[in-house]
Amino acid sequence: MKYAICQVSVSPIRAENFDQSEQVTQCLFGEKVEVLETNKNWIKIKEIYDGYEGWADSKQYLEVSEEEFNAMNNDFFASDGFNLAIEDDQPLTLTIGAHLPNLKESKIKFGNKEFEYLGEFDTGQHEKQMIPEISMLYLNTPYLWGGKSIFGIDCSGFVQQVYKFCGIKLPRDAYQQAELGEALSFVAEAEPGDLAFFDNEEGRIIHVGIILENSKIIHAHGKVRIDPLDSTGIFNTDSQSYSHKLRVIKTIF
Repeated sequence: MKYAICQVSVSPIRAENFDQSEQVTQCLFGEKVEVLETNKNWIKIKEIYDGYEGWADSKQYLEVSEEEFNAMNNDFFASDGFNLAIEDDQPLTLTIGAHLPNLKESKIKFGNKEFEYLGEFDTGQHEKQMIPEISMLYLNTPYLWGGKSIFGIDCSGFVQQVYKFCGIKLPRDAYQQAELGEALSFVAEAEPGDLAFFDNEEGRIIHVGIILENSKIIHAHGKVRIDPLDSTGIFNTDSQSYSHKLRVIKTIF
């Protein structure tokens, strides 16, 4: 087994090993991956954080030894919307949620790489009541299928990244996230920070968002936005119609 670290701001992970293939998720700077397969300039990887698999450009990763991989302190991650890491006087913009391997005295080190980190960082120990505030850091981020960064994000990636700040590792996809937690019977029982899931006509979970105060929800739909939520679903204030049908509300904490 080979091991590697993402060394670019955001690495697209694709369904197949060519650039035009669908992006299924992303890997952020500093995230750890197992290399499952190699095909020319492509590697099939498994993300350690959530177990997601896909194909990535091998040039965007730095291979490290198994010993270094296992010993690496990867508990710190960037907490501002945009942050800088400097390598050889060249800036690299890091999105919120980027991991900061072996961060010590503003230095990030892995393999033969060393960066000076200029930005805020977090260790993911916040309480549930902080989720609404953390979610606002992503407000107006454009929607991007498979995205999980401030440059573009999808609904389940948004929820996963916000919950990371509370030390809770959620699966990558909405239908997987819906399998966790305790279901609530009524919208009125929900607390800020709980998750609302939505299904399609076939009953498949296709959307998720974070409940806020005053019967509102923050979710990624076109962009990360705030809309009213009731027992029917999400009422889109732009179209003046319901955009998503409520299936269930879950409390994860």
